[in-house]
Amino acid sequence: MHGIARVASAAVLFASALAFTFVPLAATSQPPQEANPEPSEAIPAYHAQAPQGELPETVNPERFSNLVVQNAYAVAAKIKKTLYQEPCYCHCDRSKGHKSLLDCFSSEHGSGCGTCIYEDFYSYEQMHKGKTAAQIRQGIIKGEWKSVDATKYTQPLTVK
Repeated sequence: MHGIARVASAAVLFASALAFTFVPLAATSQPPQEANPEPSEAIPAYHAQAPQGELPETVNPERFSNLVVQNAYAVAAKIKKTLYQEPCYCHCDRSKGHKSLLDCFSSEHGSGCGTCIYEDFYSYEQMHKGKTAAQIRQGIIKGEWKSVDATKYTQPLTVK
């Protein structure tokens, strides 16, 4: 019996190895797919175009005692047109009816939300690298805002 069990075990292992060998090869024969981490219906609300009129004021940064929050609101005040065109992945569009990332900083909501703050800093940094609002939006959708080094914002910031 031991011999039959060994042959059976070897056959199972061999079949398993074949399955793992051929599945990846079949997968690579497919055309590359556009990488999108979430279905389009999961992308939070944003405006696809620049604003046509006046934008709401952001909350005064001096209203907050936390320096990172102050910096986030100072940055937001300088890049309102860009934030207007960005989604916010804390999904405040669902919970608060926000229409874009700008709404987070036109209220006190952004002061207590790390997602809003990181996306704000990400947008600011990307703008200064010459990226358009649409390019920034694609980075936000891909989750690139999660890699922002927030320690850069723990000191008083000179916002350009």
